[in-house]
Amino acid sequence: MKKNKLTLYIFIALILGVVVGYIYNVAVLKDYNNKISAAETTIKVIDNKLVLLKDTNAVVYKDLKKEKSAQAKIRKENDTIRESKVQYFTLLSDIFLRLIKMIVAPLVFTTLVVGVAKVGDIKAVGRIGGKTLLWFLSATLVSLLLGMVLVNLFQPGHEMHLMLPDSHLGTDIQKSALSLKDFISHVFPKSFFESMSNNEILQIVVFALFFGVATASIGPMGEIVVKAFDAIAHVILKITGYVMKLAPLAVFGAITAIVAKQGLSILSTYAIFIGEFYFSLIILWCVIILAGFFVLRARAFKLVSSIKDAMLVAFGTSTSEAAYPRVLIEMERFGCSNKIVSFVLPLGYSFNLDGSMMYMTFASLFLAQSYGIHLSFAQQLTMLLTLMLTSKGIAGVPRASLVVIAGTIAMFGIPEAGLALLIGIDPLLDMGRSATNVLGNAMATAVVSKWEGELTNGNPIPVEDL
Repeated sequence: MKKNKLTLYIFIALILGVVVGYIYNVAVLKDYNNKISAAETTIKVIDNKLVLLKDTNAVVYKDLKKEKSAQAKIRKENDTIRESKVQYFTLLSDIFLRLIKMIVAPLVFTTLVVGVAKVGDIKAVGRIGGKTLLWFLSATLVSLLLGMVLVNLFQPGHEMHLMLPDSHLGTDIQKSALSLKDFISHVFPKSFFESMSNNEILQIVVFALFFGVATASIGPMGEIVVKAFDAIAHVILKITGYVMKLAPLAVFGAITAIVAKQGLSILSTYAIFIGEFYFSLIILWCVIILAGFFVLRARAFKLVSSIKDAMLVAFGTSTSEAAYPRVLIEMERFGCSNKIVSFVLPLGYSFNLDGSMMYMTFASLFLAQSYGIHLSFAQQLTMLLTLMLTSKGIAGVPRASLVVIAGTIAMFGIPEAGLALLIGIDPLLDMGRSATNVLGNAMATAVVSKWEGELTNGNPIPVEDL
């Protein structure tokens, strides 16, 4: 009953957030939004003129630079005022997300140590890891391929006829093509406490694997550690129950702030792209559930019902991390083994971001279409494989999807300036991506549990713990 109420409250918060955000946008932020929009339009016009001028010492060039600086100042001032006007809404989601981040690292560490110590055998850990990565890589490839097929089918870049930023211009998004050295440093910790304080999930997983195997290997003395960590994990799960009571407020604050700043007009401007992307996500959901059905049968649908409130939290706050503690609880209630859940879920948050994967190919090829750049099938496959490699291990990077896209499109002659077309609507798209990531990780956990013969009829966690 409590769970159903939470889902209802989160859904109500979503609706209220849209309504209040729209009213706030029209009544309070309209003037500031208009000034920001006018300044951005003027800056684009000036940038296009500057590109055409060859003599950087000409008076006209200097005047245009001064005008651009003045407009940039106007945009920054109004953006600062706008942020201050919505800060009371964003505080609601910020408090919730900070509390979630407080929980995630110790929860991952304690549950994984207990899970690995109970497995005991390093060969069993390797077997579970192999099956997990097999599912993750397959899901990633399918998500990327589906994004590529659907964006070629829909052709949103050709249909929308948007005013394009000049191809010579840049953006403030940092490019990222994760090198092997970067990846290694992102995976292997140099300090456990640094990894915990920075919420570096992959590094915590690596240390927890060593810690868990070592704990199992020292016999009876290790049982004391396992019991202690098991108790700590249950305490943290109890804290999770308290924090989740704030989820509706967090969702309301996040949605209100997004709609208040963006308004609903952006939906009409980008209706084709947003509509087609969300339709593509629905198709991806069907593929994920169908894949799960082959292994779990009818229980795949029960799983979706079990995690719907966690998906709503991820949707409302635009981050799948916010749903992690709730998903962990629900997966154990669903009947997944504790050792499988604590192993698969943390890895999934770096290696199995299905919604983000689809977005990367969808958005990259959308930009190519917008600029009239034809990419052959071979080039598109190369882009797909590049995205598959460069996207791994950057789950903690802000605007991770845009960062990876920025580092990839330049290789295929697509102007980086095109990212300006996506920045405004990225928060709206991130909501769907985050919810999809939650579904993908939950399904992966259930499937690996089934493969290992560790899936029961469920309810190992009492309802009162939720």
